[in-house]
Amino acid sequence: TDLGKMAAASLLNNTRLIFKHLFDTHCFDRVLKNLEVVAASRGACTCELEVTEDHLNRAGALHGGFTATLVDSVSTVAIMTADKPPGVSVDLSITYLSPARAGDRLVVTAQCLKLGRSIAFATVDVRNKKDGVLVAQGRQTKHLGPQKQPSN
Repeated sequence: TDLGKMAAASLLNNTRLIFKHLFDTHCFDRVLKNLEVVAASRGACTCELEVTEDHLNRAGALHGGFTATLVDSVSTVAIMTADKPPGVSVDLSITYLSPARAGDRLVVTAQCLKLGRSIAFATVDVRNKKDGVLVAQGRQTKHLGPQKQPSN
């Protein structure tokens, strides 16, 4: 329906604004400034990023710490698309499966596995767009921030 399309477009635009806010700071999150949000739905977010020299380790492959930042940030925003407030990471695990090099375009897909009252669980796949190869897979457990109180 048209209403459903409007709601989806609104969620996508709001998700883009969340990332824009992260990038416009002087905090560490600005390392993700080239990340593009390509899709968003309730509890899910898909982004793309072209790997540049700034993202590489000394061996010329995607830096593991940068990959962990991708997993942390994109899964957090996926949680936020379900109207859950961001909080702090309780657990973050990354499995590195294959290298990505400068010029590779990555597709980063985050999905919430479970959203509780105070804890959220999310999974993230980082794939090379040209061949679909899984570069890394991550999971995050996040303690949620304070819930919005209904206004009277």
